[in-house]
Amino acid sequence: MKPLLSALLATASVMLPVASAAQAPAQRADRAAFRALYKELVETNTTSSVGDCTKAAQQVQTRLSAAGFAAQDLVLYVPDGRPRDGGLVVTWAGSNAKESALLLLAHIDVVEAKREDWVRDPFVLVEEGGYFYGRGSSDDKAQAAIFSDTLIRWKQSGFKPRRTVKLALTCGEEGTNERVLNGAGWLVDHRPELMKAGFAFNEGGGGRTAPDGGPETLGVQVSQKSPRNFVLEVTNRGGHSSQPQPDNAIYRLAAALTKVSTLQFPVHLNPVSQAYLAQAGALRKDSTGAAMVQLARQPGDAKAAETVSADLSLNPLLRTTCVATLIEGGHAANALPQRVTASVNCRIVPGETAAETKAAIEQVIADPQVKVSPSKIQERPVAVTPPLDPAILKPIAAIGAKHFPGIPVIPTQSAGATDATYLSKLNIPTYGIPGLWNDPATAGTHGLNERISTDALYRGRDYIYDLVTHFASH
Repeated sequence: MKPLLSALLATASVMLPVASAAQAPAQRADRAAFRALYKELVETNTTSSVGDCTKAAQQVQTRLSAAGFAAQDLVLYVPDGRPRDGGLVVTWAGSNAKESALLLLAHIDVVEAKREDWVRDPFVLVEEGGYFYGRGSSDDKAQAAIFSDTLIRWKQSGFKPRRTVKLALTCGEEGTNERVLNGAGWLVDHRPELMKAGFAFNEGGGGRTAPDGGPETLGVQVSQKSPRNFVLEVTNRGGHSSQPQPDNAIYRLAAALTKVSTLQFPVHLNPVSQAYLAQAGALRKDSTGAAMVQLARQPGDAKAAETVSADLSLNPLLRTTCVATLIEGGHAANALPQRVTASVNCRIVPGETAAETKAAIEQVIADPQVKVSPSKIQERPVAVTPPLDPAILKPIAAIGAKHFPGIPVIPTQSAGATDATYLSKLNIPTYGIPGLWNDPATAGTHGLNERISTDALYRGRDYIYDLVTHFASH
């Protein structure tokens, strides 16, 4: 693995486009237009309950049209019967038809946000204390705005891409139930010609904030786990609560869930997770860092695995995980429960299957009266890990070195999931690019008071512009 890691870390000689980091001051005049686009996106409610992705897509379409994009290059799609679930696909044909296309993918829907829970109105962009606050300010309207802004800047500068570049702004990425339609999946199934590309850039990379506020590391997401949900169910005849019975459905399910809480899957590394452990571990000066490096060298080292597993942020990198998330049961306060269910959410590492995970849950429960079934929630396709391709990763690192000197770019495996899983159905290798770093503890992603630093947004914008321009040009 060492030659591969060396190749990824090498900052190869990469020709930067005109708008390089060294010329950053000349770009400051165009921040106002970018901020206006970003503000409009954040302040357009695109939640699944009451939001309108179609409206947000139309807003971006209007801006691209004003920049000079022809109508035939802007496809506003609205799935039948889903008037609020629309999105936008932009196609800019390159000068060399033999070059494979680059797809830029970002979702414009956001997680629900209640005003009464937030310090500030979640659908008003607030700049305060060096941060932008608002639902979607980070996930994923920052990247959606940057990708859209990049195309506008190209038009304004007269840039012409060598390879075809596509931008897909989709809805439904945040959906977790059968009522939500995933736009990326819909496009793959119904309009695959719009999405066809040789490779894609997506969310999921980012980076971690350093104590001084800048980036400590920059991540390029190459791999991700696959979410799968299971339902645990216990039923019996019930009865009057005045006559308690040993076989109580709630107690039986509670015992099963206690066993699930002890379930620890074996360490299962791949080239991406090994690369992350080796490189991120080398940056740390503590026992956990040493254990990370050792585990990358020897995945079977039980002592190293125990040390790394104790870190809650690192444990999901090593193995499949399962956790109880919902519970429901009983029908009356004065009656014995006749039916009790619990939902268990699992995140499966690449190379393992849902069937194997289900079998592990059943084995640890060891109770035939507890039925384990796949959830009826519409699941994503199983994630396919793209190659650690130096042709992709070396320019990402080299351009990163220009914008963020001394900050390492590390391949990562996400414990979450993105719409990259749908692109795997079209065999499109997808990489979550770095640039938009954040602090997971305070970012508020999917939670309260979501935010991103102004420094990360503006410097990330410059980096992503240079990155996308490089790949469009070479």
